[in-house]
Amino acid sequence: MARRILTVTAASATVALALSACASGGTTGDAATNRGPITIWYSNNETEIAWGKQMVEAWNAENPDEKVKAQEIPAGKSSEEVIGAAITAGNAPCLVFNTAPVAVPQFEKQGGLVELSGFEDGTAYIEERSGDTAEQYQSADGKYFQMPWKSNPVMIFYNKDMFTAAGLDAENPKLATYDEFLATSRTLVESGAAPNAIYPAPTSQFFQSWFDFYPLYAAETGGTQLIEDGESTFDDENGAKVAEFWKTLYAEGLAGKEQYQGDSFADGQAAMSIVGPWAVSVYKDAVNWGAVPVPTSAGTPAEETFTFSDAKNVGMFTACENQGTAWDVLKFATSEEQDGQLLELTGQMPLRPDLPTVYPEYFAANPAYEQFGDQASRMVEVPNVSNSVAAWQNFRDAYTKAVISGEGEIPAALDNAAEKINTLIAKP
Repeated sequence: MARRILTVTAASATVALALSACASGGTTGDAATNRGPITIWYSNNETEIAWGKQMVEAWNAENPDEKVKAQEIPAGKSSEEVIGAAITAGNAPCLVFNTAPVAVPQFEKQGGLVELSGFEDGTAYIEERSGDTAEQYQSADGKYFQMPWKSNPVMIFYNKDMFTAAGLDAENPKLATYDEFLATSRTLVESGAAPNAIYPAPTSQFFQSWFDFYPLYAAETGGTQLIEDGESTFDDENGAKVAEFWKTLYAEGLAGKEQYQGDSFADGQAAMSIVGPWAVSVYKDAVNWGAVPVPTSAGTPAEETFTFSDAKNVGMFTACENQGTAWDVLKFATSEEQDGQLLELTGQMPLRPDLPTVYPEYFAANPAYEQFGDQASRMVEVPNVSNSVAAWQNFRDAYTKAVISGEGEIPAALDNAAEKINTLIAKP
């Protein structure tokens, strides 16, 4: 699965930003209560296809007059571009089980999304299922235009064999603080055990900051989003600490500055990687790995460390004629039983509280996922703000120049980026 779950691209951002805006969708009119057949889209990932097929089969067996027709998201540069085009054409499916939170503000602006909180039990269902996490998925007006669905909380994967070769403790690696992480990284590279300590993508796509800066910023701040209450938060001491940490890794040659064509961790080009639970099955036969929370300056205890969620959600689209059925299907697909199937088949974490307690049998049988189940209770999402993609691109541009290339001073770069982002998100 790897980075394929990141289906938003700079190209799709350009398309999305160019699309015209219209009023947001709602649940008014006959469509909100109409019942009948619906169409849904899901990801083209093999395990999610398996989940989708069994979910649809289970629904259809019990609801022969309201059958679901399912298909993979049509091919395109990105799923977000395909969805945006379908909104414009008026032929979007009823539900898309692969809706990126960063794209929701634009889809809402297009008038393409149904307000889920407009259903009688909409808000109550979402907040009961997802708990306190649900608040991060509200739009600015407090309404829900997306169903929080599943996450891939990112952590530090490390190659135990490389750590052992470098003379490091592979079972209890010193990676909790910035100083420890840097010292360990230097040993890995200087010993010749690894070409790079870590190799996050150094490219300029807006979403790349979700896999270097943002997880560590979430951890350093105890769960602060990049933007809160209409203002950037990262232009402070915490943001500077995180940026300086990454700048040091690049400046000392501990992280690669050139784009790597492939998976640097699987290919032995890096001793560490920032990835989510999808990586458990991907790396199980390729790397002798371990996983720990992302570092903080002071070494926050694992049970208190936050990270980036890397979530994908479900959107209901206004082209849907049978929204009454679509809402029931959405609740069925996010029920405790189906969330259990999602966990079993994909290894991704349903966005509901206290997963280890809800699914104890799964985690007992699959201990490699247990720490991700625990980490799933401490995550931050991308902010739900206007011009979200443009805001992240602005941040990435500043980060690339100041951190990866090492040009200029970090505080000034963060301040300038914050000022531009504050202006962007204030626009409708």
